[in-house]
Amino acid sequence: MSYSVQDIRSIALVGQSNGGKTSLVEALLQRSGAIGSMGSLERGDTVCDFDPLEREYRHSLSSALAHCSHAGAEINLIDTPGYPDFIGQAIAALAAVETALVVVNAQSGIELMTRRMMALAAERGLCRILVVNKIDAERLDLPGLVAELRETFGKEVLPINLPADGGSRVVDCFFTPDGEADFSSVAEAHQALVDQVVEVDEELMARYLEQGEISPEELHEPFERALREGHLIPLCFVSARTGAGVDELLEILARLAPNPLEGNPPLFLKGQGPDAQPFRSTPDPEAHVLAHVFKVVMDPFVGKLGIFRVHQGTLQRDMQLFVGDGRKPFKLGHLLRLQGKRHEEVPRLIPGDFGALTKVEDVEFDTVLHDSHDEDQIRLKPLDFPEPMLGLAIEARRRGDEQRIAEVLSRLQAEDPCVKLDYRAATQETVLRGMGELHLRYLLDRLAGNYKLEVDTRPPRVPYQETITRRAEGHCRHKKQTGGAGQFGEVFLRVEPLPRGAGFEFVDEIKGGVIPSQFIPSVEKGVRAAMENGPLAGFPVVDVRVTVYDGKHHPVDSKDIAFQAAGRKAMLDALRNAGCMILEPIVAIEISAPEAKIGDITTDLIARRGQVLGTETLSLGLAAIRGQVPLAELEGYAGRLKSLTSGQGSYSILLDHYDRVPQDVQQRLAADFKGVQDED
Repeated sequence: MSYSVQDIRSIALVGQSNGGKTSLVEALLQRSGAIGSMGSLERGDTVCDFDPLEREYRHSLSSALAHCSHAGAEINLIDTPGYPDFIGQAIAALAAVETALVVVNAQSGIELMTRRMMALAAERGLCRILVVNKIDAERLDLPGLVAELRETFGKEVLPINLPADGGSRVVDCFFTPDGEADFSSVAEAHQALVDQVVEVDEELMARYLEQGEISPEELHEPFERALREGHLIPLCFVSARTGAGVDELLEILARLAPNPLEGNPPLFLKGQGPDAQPFRSTPDPEAHVLAHVFKVVMDPFVGKLGIFRVHQGTLQRDMQLFVGDGRKPFKLGHLLRLQGKRHEEVPRLIPGDFGALTKVEDVEFDTVLHDSHDEDQIRLKPLDFPEPMLGLAIEARRRGDEQRIAEVLSRLQAEDPCVKLDYRAATQETVLRGMGELHLRYLLDRLAGNYKLEVDTRPPRVPYQETITRRAEGHCRHKKQTGGAGQFGEVFLRVEPLPRGAGFEFVDEIKGGVIPSQFIPSVEKGVRAAMENGPLAGFPVVDVRVTVYDGKHHPVDSKDIAFQAAGRKAMLDALRNAGCMILEPIVAIEISAPEAKIGDITTDLIARRGQVLGTETLSLGLAAIRGQVPLAELEGYAGRLKSLTSGQGSYSILLDHYDRVPQDVQQRLAADFKGVQDED
């Protein structure tokens, strides 16, 4: 390793599918000499899309790592999926980089994931660079796209180069602003860049106003500062297919993108619970080791693969490391760098490097690796992932596969932060939840293809919840006498509704030791058990404050199990008197479709109890429709949208809030639940 921390650039390529992110990584690797020739999605031989299902779908379905060198810089690249269904992989990648390269399809313009990833990168304080790909395509309106990008993301968006000769090459607007472009003026673009950059340095601005011009050498440092502070969002043009603009993009990344010493370090927390204090890592190779696992892969050949970013210290082969709060160290036998699916063994890794380790079972997504007990309570501030909303009830097709399916589903959950497993005791079903229909189909294909498991599925189950509408009280005296020691516990409690989304609060108001303090956690455990299946329709109970205010104990017969039982039964008693109601998930939906179909889509959405909140004109005759709709009304919506738009429509959803279901829906759900209970 001949590079230092200052030489490292860490880049995540993000944006909508079909933007050409994977092809752009291929072009960057090929032009830098990391690979001999470019692979293609059609042949299925790209560095980053190496999974058989990615070759079949011809789209990235998981993030992948690659690296190259250019002009003395060591450039780490993370290629992320562009489908909204796989946004969890892209969000996780943002925790590992200083720069987000937001790739825009020149033909499609600004799309859902373009806006979403620009916003997420800004929230994390990352440097953002917009890259317009496919500039060699026909019937483009690049001047209109530039105007649209500036209108959407602000005046900070400025071209750093411009296409020339019909998109066969680009001309620089910053380092050597000379030549003619297909549109606009190189001189005007350079002037706009200078005007924007000097604003971050008062002394430089004063000299600029006095002299009228500033040399490129003087602009270099303030340019980087403007980039880091979000005061400038460079706009680059490329064609990954022909190579136009790729060399220039490599130059921009090597010369202008921040290194680990310049970027905003991620916020770690030291300590537990509300007492945890902010902790900033320092990219010092001599400090204690601190690395964050941002991706886990269950490799069929090498087992669990933990992929991490080094934030502090130097990792070396054979050193002792700890995982999170674990007290037992492990020996770092193999230290790997990844080039797609290829593993390269290396002797050490420094701050800014990406690495991987194998066969360490304690390594999970979002864990921290360290070499000192001083760091054993340090963790990254939790990432904000969207809640997976669509679900399928899954059961083994072959008897005897139940345990293996449970193990494999746990592996899939470990790999993807937006995969969730629910077990509903009321209906005795396992529900696999994902971000959308494509996400669930991919997971089922993994079960069948990678693990040879056949499952039966039922239509998506909606994750309803129950809550209460009024204050109520509950009581239980649990008394059980057998031949030996007995059980005794008595609990009085009060329930009251909390605001929507507040969750659960447990309040201990016991006075005089009528319930000894060591039994209070048992009471809470019993209360939580009662809340798993509400009395109305068997759904989880939420947004409730429970106050335990009185009770009795016995000096001999009182024990944990007795107060668990008393707490559960007292809670059930209170819920029956608290006016329970059912809540349904309301999702924010964004639909992309031809402008001519807006009326049909709006009518259909309203018929599904939805609301249209706004529409926006996109490029190429497309429009975006934003709204809210109950998740329960979206069953089969993909097929309906395909029918309405002749296959040209797409949509994505995110949980927005929970709201009360209509009375007829509540009566139906309650009747269904009663029927299941009667059958039992």
